[in-house]
Amino acid sequence: MAVEEEGLRVFQSVKIKIGEAKNIPPYPGPNRMRDCYCTVNLDQEEVFRTKIVEKSLCPFYGEDFYCEIPRSFRHLSFYIFDRDVFRRDSSIVGKVAVKKEDLQKYHGKDTWFQLQPVSADSEVQGKVHLELRLSEVITDSGVVNHKLATRVLECQGLPIVNGQCDPYAAVSLLGPSRSEAKKTKVKRKTNNPQFEETFYFEVTRPLSYTKRQFDVEEEDVDKLALRVDLWNASNLKFGDEFLGGVRVPLRVLGQAGVHDAWYFLLPRENGGKSVKVEDLGSLRLNIVYTEDHVFPSEHYTPLRDLLLQSANAEPVSASTAHILGEVCREKQEAAIPLVRLFLHYGKIVPFISAIAHAEINRTQDPNTIFRGNSLTSKCIDETMKLAGMHYLQVTLKPIIDEICTEHKSCEIDPVKLKESENLETNRENLRQYVDRIFNVITTSGVRCPTVMCDIFFSLRESAATRFQVDQDVRYTAVSSFIFLRFFAPAILSPNLFHLRPHHPDPATSRTLTLISKTIQTLGSLAKSKSANFKESYMAAFYDYFNEQKYADAVKNFLDLISTSGKWDQKSIETPIMLKEGFMIKRAQGRNRFGIKNFKKRWFRLTNHEFTYHKTKGEGALCSIPIENILAVERLEEESFKMKNMFQVIQPERALYIQANNCVEARDWIDILTKVSQCNRKRLSTYHPSAYLNGHWLCCKLSADTAPGCTPCTGGLPANIQLDVDGDRETERIYSLFCTYMTKLIKMQEACGSKSVYDGPEQEEYSTFVIDDPQETYKTLKQIISAVQTLEQQHTKYKRDKFKKTKIGSQEHPIGDKSFQCYIRQQSENTTYSI
Repeated sequence: MAVEEEGLRVFQSVKIKIGEAKNIPPYPGPNRMRDCYCTVNLDQEEVFRTKIVEKSLCPFYGEDFYCEIPRSFRHLSFYIFDRDVFRRDSSIVGKVAVKKEDLQKYHGKDTWFQLQPVSADSEVQGKVHLELRLSEVITDSGVVNHKLATRVLECQGLPIVNGQCDPYAAVSLLGPSRSEAKKTKVKRKTNNPQFEETFYFEVTRPLSYTKRQFDVEEEDVDKLALRVDLWNASNLKFGDEFLGGVRVPLRVLGQAGVHDAWYFLLPRENGGKSVKVEDLGSLRLNIVYTEDHVFPSEHYTPLRDLLLQSANAEPVSASTAHILGEVCREKQEAAIPLVRLFLHYGKIVPFISAIAHAEINRTQDPNTIFRGNSLTSKCIDETMKLAGMHYLQVTLKPIIDEICTEHKSCEIDPVKLKESENLETNRENLRQYVDRIFNVITTSGVRCPTVMCDIFFSLRESAATRFQVDQDVRYTAVSSFIFLRFFAPAILSPNLFHLRPHHPDPATSRTLTLISKTIQTLGSLAKSKSANFKESYMAAFYDYFNEQKYADAVKNFLDLISTSGKWDQKSIETPIMLKEGFMIKRAQGRNRFGIKNFKKRWFRLTNHEFTYHKTKGEGALCSIPIENILAVERLEEESFKMKNMFQVIQPERALYIQANNCVEARDWIDILTKVSQCNRKRLSTYHPSAYLNGHWLCCKLSADTAPGCTPCTGGLPANIQLDVDGDRETERIYSLFCTYMTKLIKMQEACGSKSVYDGPEQEEYSTFVIDDPQETYKTLKQIISAVQTLEQQHTKYKRDKFKKTKIGSQEHPIGDKSFQCYIRQQSENTTYSI
């Protein structure tokens, strides 16, 4: 989700690898082991949960999580939970909380974080808006008193405690010899309460029993402070829960005697018991946080045009896209935005064909074709992930789910075999799994996406032309991608390809490893396949498949998927499962006397219909054909006092749904919108609030069929697979060029050296591929000019933003000590993508 800032869009995303925890303190009691899992939280809102690792004090998770961050946040937090013997969340072992402005320090690095203690006093989030005014009041007796008017206006983003938030504020004036407290009313079922309450405190008064007046002195006021604490009203015997607080010294009033500002809520001072940090263990994380600041499209025209011309450049090594691959530290860095950009503009096939043709012509041995991590191989990998994700879902997911559910023993290494296992039984289990997966792959050619078929056709033709003597090269050029880089990795790590929600357990992971290795070898069409295995037990197992029918099936499959333009994807009628999971829905009944309650249901979306079920695996309670979805929009929180709600609008009524967190809500809205974008009867307006008590809450109209009062969200593409923002990808490429500007300069020098001497490249430039120094130099000059122009735009924007930044505003509350340093640091950076 983009945040608009004066014509500029800001995107936040995070990619996290949760590695392992170590030295978690043992469970008190005879069974000292723990069953732990890890959660990822935006502040305190959980957006991801790993699987449970049982009976371990050093649990290994190995799970990856990526999300577009849909809202502002202060901390990216990770909690280690321990599940007790009754299968409930027993306790929080500890947490890691990384401030947003500190994320750059850990960018892309494996880092061990010490787990910190968690207490009710430290778990705070949100902000409060206060207005303070010091005024003189003349009493009936003519005495001048000074009173402080404290207005508590509102709070935003308070934490939800045990599924609810009923907040109130306690306001106290603190001084050397005073402490008086007052409370607001409780606001029910909201974490964004509007209080709008004012409290008066007597700041100075005349001394008793003296004739002289008490004069107000500045230092007396300076000794006072206002304390505002937010609490969650609770009916439990343990009392109300602390949500956060703020202490405001009255010296902020200054000469004007007025102060109006937003404050971040902070932990309670001296709250919680002291716990030794080293006693809680540590957690290994790899965090990649990205902030893209995207200008209006016209700013990117020069750089975007240079990139899109890459497929037609002669030679392709002198193109802008190829140069990006040369200067980036990792080819993957360049491949991700390049592929997305070329896909968006429909130029991915000619671009990949051009760089693949050049790479094949540089390859001397057909047996080493596409073996390296080149720009070509990384771009094809990325294209398959984007265009082929649903192909994987419909092909592999059913059998992968079965393997993960059945837990059949498939270990065939005699050394690792358990006493209770039989080697022949295990071999038969594994053979059946391999046979079934091989069959579903080799019969799936008709479902292979057109863009992948077109690329494979180009690879086959280039390889066959380059190595005319080798009859099998037209197969191996394609199999090196579809089997070795697509199907085999998806079988090995189904969670990374969205085939499973979590990394499989060790036994299942071992089974998938053995299947993946066998499928990889079957697809490679190697001459002596048994020799490919280092392990003798794998070579012996492969003898089951050493038959010509397997090689023939592979060749027929490869022939089918490398025939350009043969299959029309729109004609495929097989339902493709796009997303599923538990959410909460509002009852659809129209019972006049009954209260419409909320129920947990299993939702399932395919390219044909949107259904919900009582539980996973049961028949559908309700089915909504995709063509009946008129709009998918967020629902205002005030409708039901519930967060993360959205509505699926149908011809007769809207289905109100609550997702589990803000990230999941955004994902469901996006995928539902994309799959229904081309519906002919889509609405242009909608009601952002619910129809309750005989009228729409938003516009107060009484007819439930009244036209919407707010324009629908539009502009999302209809293509489910390839939702790409071309300007955002160009911004990312600009950021990469900024990061590697010194390499661009060195490449320019290398062009000059090669052009002048026309001999071997100097040693320091030997890493660059330069076929035509003159053309490459010309492109480099254009790249640097386009990047410098964009850099000037970013610099101007950052300086203007820094000048306009007002500490204490709603966007930049007071209370974060490192915030001002962060703003100053951002204003000095040369690039704006973190």
